[in-house]
Amino acid sequence: MKLGYISAGPEGETDLLLQEVARRLSAHGLTTAGTVQINTLRPGRTKSDMDLLVLPEGPQIRISLDRGDAATGCRLDTSALEEAAVIVAQRLGAADVLMVNKFGKQEADGHGLADSVAEALGDGKPVLCGMADHFLEGFLNYAAGHAEELPREADQVFAWVLEAHQARLATV
Repeated sequence: MKLGYISAGPEGETDLLLQEVARRLSAHGLTTAGTVQINTLRPGRTKSDMDLLVLPEGPQIRISLDRGDAATGCRLDTSALEEAAVIVAQRLGAADVLMVNKFGKQEADGHGLADSVAEALGDGKPVLCGMADHFLEGFLNYAAGHAEELPREADQVFAWVLEAHQARLATV
């Protein structure tokens, strides 16, 4: 079982790293399933809009609720996340690797992309997750000792996925 995670760095850095890794995997001929997050700052706003690009080719789904600049707390539109999760589940069978923009509260509670993560791991596919520090404990409990922290460096993450994919092919 190959389950890798990237701990969050500065805001948006993990999202850009996962986008780059997804691009490289596709260019290398691997089929990705999952999500990468695209953050778009609108003029006059302090918080970015959050969209998920469902891999490999879309759609792009807005997952943030506009609660205004003064709002605090979670802005996640859980219905939109579940919409993305259904599409990911439909595409997972044809994929070589699963990418999850962030293993968060929804996944820790068994929602969001949690079922796709479990299915991909059960099929021996590598799974790559972004990780917010405040969800790390829930993720590590979910992973039951099988998760590997990866550096926040695209070359090394790309190499890890390729190695995990090759190891899977060697056992099939």
